[in-house]
Amino acid sequence: MSHPHPELGPPPELPAGGLRIIPLGGLGEIGRNMAVLEHHGRLLIIDCGVLFPDESQPGVDLILPDFEPIRDRLADVEALVLTHGHEDHIGAVPYLLRERPDIPLVGSKLTLALLEAKLREHRQTRAPKYEVAEGDRSQFGP
Repeated sequence: MSHPHPELGPPPELPAGGLRIIPLGGLGEIGRNMAVLEHHGRLLIIDCGVLFPDESQPGVDLILPDFEPIRDRLADVEALVLTHGHEDHIGAVPYLLRERPDIPLVGSKLTLALLEAKLREHRQTRAPKYEVAEGDRSQFGP
């Protein structure tokens, strides 16, 4: 994984069976929510939202999470789990799907419906979608 701050060096080796949590946005701000979980060499993304600019950023429409740390690992992504349908959690999904259009999308019926409308706006409908409900258990990856 490349790192947005190369001066920090690479992350430490992940112990066998360990779990790495990589926040790519949403920390210390309201918006741009995105986190990646790494386990056994596979990645699970949780949320992929946008941040709306403030008045000090004229001309900026949206601020996306930084995909760079996982750009060279997109083949390792098992799924994108969407916690709910607010823009700060789903708004950047079309931009991620430009990088890899077949990432499985997991969410509630309402969340997936909101996302489907957003994907149609961006002329993207290829990603597989998996509806989940409260109490469901799903497994993605090895």
